[in-house]
Amino acid sequence: MRAVVQRVSRAKVTVDSQITGQIETGLLVLVAAHKEDTEQDARWLADRIKGLRIFNDSEGKMNLALDQVNGQVLAVSQFTLYGDANKSRRPSFTQSAPYEEGKRLYEAFLAELRTLGISVEAGVFGVHMEVELTNDGPVTLILDSK
Repeated sequence: MRAVVQRVSRAKVTVDSQITGQIETGLLVLVAAHKEDTEQDARWLADRIKGLRIFNDSEGKMNLALDQVNGQVLAVSQFTLYGDANKSRRPSFTQSAPYEEGKRLYEAFLAELRTLGISVEAGVFGVHMEVELTNDGPVTLILDSK
């Protein structure tokens, strides 16, 4: 699985003018499943996100994890993270997991985050969403389970 992780001071996702997820301090995680991913990839990604030490300590150094700052996660599915535009100007999404498998792995990822004790808000899989955020830092990382 692949994720773009952004440290935020606030973020929200809206579907059809309705807020489906909203957080203050925490991480906005845009996440996608590869066609060869398994639940092991979802577990690895959730564990990595839980342990990321990218929040500032009292000395201003990135040294604290989500639980140390009472942070939350806003997870938004984004199959386009596996888009390939190297050969054409129109991206190919052949590496993304098929819809049902992508949805299953996204939900497994959310469940694993919750099992790890993380407060999770989420978008809606497979629909058009509007995402707003205030990137804190900015701090943005790309994680890939492969």
